[in-house]
Amino acid sequence: MPSRRAGLLAALLVLLSGCTTSPPADIDNVCAIFFEKDDWYEEAADARDQWRSPIPVMMAIMHQESRFRADARPPRRWYLGFIPGPRPSDAYGYSQALESTWESYERSSGNYGADRDDFADAIDFIGWYNEQSHRRNGIARNDTYNLYLAYHEGQGGHSRGSHFKKQWLLKVARKVQNRANSYQAQLQVCEQELQEEGWFFGWF
Repeated sequence: MPSRRAGLLAALLVLLSGCTTSPPADIDNVCAIFFEKDDWYEEAADARDQWRSPIPVMMAIMHQESRFRADARPPRRWYLGFIPGPRPSDAYGYSQALESTWESYERSSGNYGADRDDFADAIDFIGWYNEQSHRRNGIARNDTYNLYLAYHEGQGGHSRGSHFKKQWLLKVARKVQNRANSYQAQLQVCEQELQEEGWFFGWF
């Protein structure tokens, strides 16, 4: 009997793991991402239209934060090389949003019940956060470099210039900006086809 229960439990775990959305195969090509993940372009476009945040900017931030893994978390600290310690924060999901910031997003946007491991909700969160940075910090909506710094440090931290003390973070922000530029160039090639596919499949 115990072995049967163990077998059922193992089968359930396999089934649940199969329900987790896997990351795209090629995370460096935004066209490949959107062609592989059928609904992602439309959901990213919805976030763009809602918050006026360019798709390449939002996708580049998500790439940096989670590599498009739905269940991403900050790495644990380890003691003596094998004793698991706490995680540095409760950041979770595609956007690596903190629970408290996510709750602020739900209240502000009205998107109650949003999930951090749902792509549509996560890309909407990033668009919302970028819009807050635009309004509070005066950052241009296409300024990926400073939008990412505000995303990482918070709008208050960005206003205080906390990022200037973190040379490693400035390098990361530059990398995110370069990726947004790359995504923008790629999207210019495939966006019309993505829009046409979305229009066609919308009839079924």
